[in-house]
Amino acid sequence: MRVLVAGGGTAGHIEPALNLADELVRRDSDTRVIALGTSRGLEVTLVPARGYELELISAVPMPRKPNLDLLKLPARLRRAIKDTRAIIETHDIDVVVGFGGYVSIPAYLAARGRTPIVVHEANARAGLANRVGARIADGVAECVSGSLPGAQLTGNPLRQAIATLNRSEMRATARAHFGIDDDAKVVLVFGGSLGAQSLNRVIGQVVNENLLDAVVLLHSYGAKNEAPVQASSTYVPLPYIDRMDLAYSAADFVVCRSGAMTVAELTAVGLPACYVPLPHGNGEQKLNALPVVDADGGLLVADDEFTAEFVRDMIAPLINDDVRLARMSEQSRSIGKPDAAGQLADLVESVVGGKQ
Repeated sequence: MRVLVAGGGTAGHIEPALNLADELVRRDSDTRVIALGTSRGLEVTLVPARGYELELISAVPMPRKPNLDLLKLPARLRRAIKDTRAIIETHDIDVVVGFGGYVSIPAYLAARGRTPIVVHEANARAGLANRVGARIADGVAECVSGSLPGAQLTGNPLRQAIATLNRSEMRATARAHFGIDDDAKVVLVFGGSLGAQSLNRVIGQVVNENLLDAVVLLHSYGAKNEAPVQASSTYVPLPYIDRMDLAYSAADFVVCRSGAMTVAELTAVGLPACYVPLPHGNGEQKLNALPVVDADGGLLVADDEFTAEFVRDMIAPLINDDVRLARMSEQSRSIGKPDAAGQLADLVESVVGGKQ
């Protein structure tokens, strides 16, 4: 099987595409996966690092308001569709799997009527590309019910290291890795690969005022940022965590954004969290977290309401309540879909099989 995955731009689009690729290749080593992207996205580094081929097309920015780019859009889109169609033909692609983002629309339109299409929507509120793609797709998958009409609820494809993670078995190894005592309570804080300034600022105040007494904060503050305070026995700052499986295993609770992949990973491993959605965008991060929060598997707070006082009043008591923490962990896990990559791979294979 020859598969073209389209999800360039951000890690939120690229990571599930590569996780699906891993699952398809794991099932059949003869499967060939090519990723579609542009020179402007993270796929330029992320795709080759995972060992997959990358084909580049011209970027087609979608202007949010009338400007010169809007006038250039038709010509740019026609060129991107033409280039993508050539890639599909050159590699004799059997199926196009799109994950949203700016390379997906050319992929969907290039494949329409020629090559089977599968659309995967990670967020609770679908973006323009996937709303267009879902109308012409042979299979549609989603992570949150109701994001796209007629979609199959598969969840978000995860890396094997996360999908198969047993936190309790890895706990001692994880604590040793980060230099944390076995009997400590640990709160993991991260704001995505780039960190989050507002979370960093609040965590710095929490540490300075000792608002989480005897709790260790394992804090990924972002490679482009500076740690808000110096490291100590109860504050472990890191610019980036490349072993999130160990970070999840070391943690008892998490403070984070609520991007689709973050929510998928935390629920798959059964970690309760305080979700602090990005304050901009179309509100999808809040919607991503709502099913978990409604199930009592997490807390939800607006970015401007996430303060040191909130941590003191809402999170500190929770961390010291073992019964509630255990219950929240179970409820978080009840939302998780660790086999999402397998379910999406099943859908892709069924679509290809149905067209042969």
